[in-house]
Amino acid sequence: MVGHNLLDHLRSVSPSYTLLTPSHQELDLLNRTCVSSYLSLHTPDVIIHCAGKVGGIQANIDNPVSFLCENIQMGLNLVLEAYEHRIPRLINLGSSCMYPHNAKNPLKEDLVLSGPLEPTNEGYALAKCTITRLCQYINSANPDFHYKTLIPCNLYGKYDKFGENAHMIPAIIRKIDTAIKNNGDTVEIWGDGTARREFMYAEDLADCISQVIERFDEVPELMNVGLGYDYMVNEYYYKVAEVLCYKGKFIHNTSKQSGMKQKLVDISRQTKFGFKPKTSLEEGIRKTYEYYKTLQIK
Repeated sequence: MVGHNLLDHLRSVSPSYTLLTPSHQELDLLNRTCVSSYLSLHTPDVIIHCAGKVGGIQANIDNPVSFLCENIQMGLNLVLEAYEHRIPRLINLGSSCMYPHNAKNPLKEDLVLSGPLEPTNEGYALAKCTITRLCQYINSANPDFHYKTLIPCNLYGKYDKFGENAHMIPAIIRKIDTAIKNNGDTVEIWGDGTARREFMYAEDLADCISQVIERFDEVPELMNVGLGYDYMVNEYYYKVAEVLCYKGKFIHNTSKQSGMKQKLVDISRQTKFGFKPKTSLEEGIRKTYEYYKTLQIK
């Protein structure tokens, strides 16, 4: 999702860039030899590492081994080979799940690795923490390298996944759309719906990354990217229902896990850098739903 949104954005605002966009068949990030060969052939000026194995709460709970190992392996291969090939600039995408599950909100960047992680996505979070720390070690060992990590809040938008392992907002869109089509009068919410989440439209993250590329030296080594405010899970359901014109009711399944009670990032560094997201929640949901409908047509 992030990669596709980034490509769309860069092509529109910076058509002079030469963008390397290898498919999995062209470049297997789990194979370090393949990564080395690719970087030897192309020698990019900057690498943006936004590849990864991702999924919602249940997917993380069911597959901790693959979420840990595959994300660590991809990150290690790419970052270490970038270092070996003397590529001086790299943007690594972290995740707000890197923060301790009991940390005080809003979450400041210096809280990373300061406490135990949320158990429901610990494997993924450990991988993100590991690659972030590796980038910091490289920076401290050699001043010629500038490997920056952006920590986005939760994301949604065009190119998202809407299947069984979807993240929250695309999952809500799919559930409510299905209820409308089937004349269903109820939609289930996992947990009691009071957990708070910060969701940013993915195109806004792409906009931030494009600004980071242009003003690389102004970006701190570690920087949150988010909205600075959040909503309850219930409120996301209500807003999607409003956009899709769903008139049914919601029921809570409190036997299901809902994760951390709050996950709001501190955007002080982002504000100092000068970036502000542009897309409102209603507009983002509407655009995401329009994309979802194109998938249904296919």
